[in-house]
Amino acid sequence: MKGAGSIEYAHARLWARNGERPDDSAWHRLEVVRDFSALLDAARALPAIRDWIAGIAPDADAHAVEAKLRVHWRTLVAEVAGWMADEWQPAVKWCSTLVDVPVVQYLARGGPRLAWIAGDPVYRDLQYDGSGSAPDLGTLAPLALAWRRPDAMAGAWHAEWSRRLPRAAFADEASHRDLERAFETHFRRFDDATVRDGWPLRRALQVRLLVLFRKTMLEPAAAFIFLALCALDFERLRGELLRRAAFPRLPLAS
Repeated sequence: MKGAGSIEYAHARLWARNGERPDDSAWHRLEVVRDFSALLDAARALPAIRDWIAGIAPDADAHAVEAKLRVHWRTLVAEVAGWMADEWQPAVKWCSTLVDVPVVQYLARGGPRLAWIAGDPVYRDLQYDGSGSAPDLGTLAPLALAWRRPDAMAGAWHAEWSRRLPRAAFADEASHRDLERAFETHFRRFDDATVRDGWPLRRALQVRLLVLFRKTMLEPAAAFIFLALCALDFERLRGELLRRAAFPRLPLAS
């Protein structure tokens, strides 16, 4: 097998990791646990999820849970980027900032600098004065282009991702367009969704992404599809954790 940086190596690692993602049985084992501490114990018993909850204490509040999940997401993206050829790494690494977009968008909409934001090691350095002017966002600077139009923040993220793609992406254009169309369809359906529609729509997106993942044999687009699948997993785990951390007395849905 070729070494790290080759598409063959990246493909082998991506397929191996995709095989380790939690299946329906793993998720069911978590969904039936009512207590937050017991949920952490159950998650630690599942190899596919164990690393994602590392460092989350049984008495962690919602902000502490989200902070750890953001750290683990960034770690995963950095690992995937390390498998890729140099020219693809900037675009892959930019995926780590997906967890930062909602925070920047919140501040752009005039949200106050909450205590958990001021205490976060990433967000506490954001030079935000509440004046309405685009602040110094550091490594998140490309998002400042949408500061006066917060609803366009996702578009600013996508524009920077596209800018970071190497010229080789044009040879892989069909796979990238299929990925973008999958998300365009998902977001369009999500705009008209009810609360009950949320997870079925995410499930439909997951099925579509898995089909695309199998089609991208030895293509760099597989890295982005894999990260999209993992993002859905992280979002699902986040929901299970926060539901219990923030609302410990709320009964689980039957």
